[in-house]
Amino acid sequence: MNIKSLLIGSAAALAAVSGAQAADAIVAAEPEPLEYVRVCDAFGAGYFYIPGTETCLKIGGEVRATLAFGEDIGGEAAGGRSSDWNSAVRARVSFDTKTDSELGTIGTYIRLQGNYNPRDGGAEGAIVEQAYITIGGLKVGKALTFWDDIGINGELDAFDGATNFNTISYTYDAGSFVFGVGVDDLSSGYDYDALNDLYGGNEIGVQAYGQVNFGSANLALRGVYDTEAEEGALYATLVAPIGPGELNIGAGWSSDPNAYVGSYRDLAGYDFEWTVSASYAVKATEKLTITPGLSYWETHNNDDIWGVGILAEYQLATGLKLGATVNYTDSDALDDNTSGFLRLTRSF
Repeated sequence: MNIKSLLIGSAAALAAVSGAQAADAIVAAEPEPLEYVRVCDAFGAGYFYIPGTETCLKIGGEVRATLAFGEDIGGEAAGGRSSDWNSAVRARVSFDTKTDSELGTIGTYIRLQGNYNPRDGGAEGAIVEQAYITIGGLKVGKALTFWDDIGINGELDAFDGATNFNTISYTYDAGSFVFGVGVDDLSSGYDYDALNDLYGGNEIGVQAYGQVNFGSANLALRGVYDTEAEEGALYATLVAPIGPGELNIGAGWSSDPNAYVGSYRDLAGYDFEWTVSASYAVKATEKLTITPGLSYWETHNNDDIWGVGILAEYQLATGLKLGATVNYTDSDALDDNTSGFLRLTRSF
């Protein structure tokens, strides 16, 4: 065998082996394309698209820790009042979605809330504090009503009761003018065990809301009517920037006890008839806001109540706020009382 034949034979053998290896080669599968989370800026900051959909989602929450003081403010057991201090923690998680559709913007809002108060009944499991659907200006579900938002700056504006009901409402916003109407299920506003013989189970409420905006100032009027009690209430607010701060004035009137209006320090029979309150929130520094306030109430028992207080809030960091308040009240129904709290709130 000459050298030429040897070279040709070796080349043929190598080609055969290479061909066999090529036939046995494993082809790797191409990776599935990834869908990254996209920012949704159509409805404001914090929204993102749920992957695979055109629905925008915003997740938020809050933890609030409070140490309160005041005469008989804390209880050793549910319903009992025995101590002059109290601690409480509240946690909230919210889910807000929005989707553009042929009907307009469709939204849902869910807020879960849990409380822990060791001196007043202990832990409370998480509840559906709010859960509603919106279609444009229409709102249906469990929500805070127009009436729930009657308060002014500060911590001395008590008048409304717990007005978180199953509701259906409509709000029309024309920019300089806002108008809303709604119907509420007031069943939770009545104690059936105590009032079963007094109320026939037709607990329906009607509410209306109107606001006129004057630049950064506004004037608002809210009205409610409890069809079971056959009583109603009105509340007006004025918000106006003046000097280095914002002036708030509120005035309310209730025809008689009803599911919308509260009572003085939860005393049965001492339901508020009317009130006038004012506060002035001063931006003392970029992070510190100080709000002095004063209020007057009269109950349906013709008892007078006066109150003055001050609230200070300091923004420690983005989403972290420290607040403290001291209030003094003088009442015909009870002895005068000094109360307040120290509160740390983290929101995101």
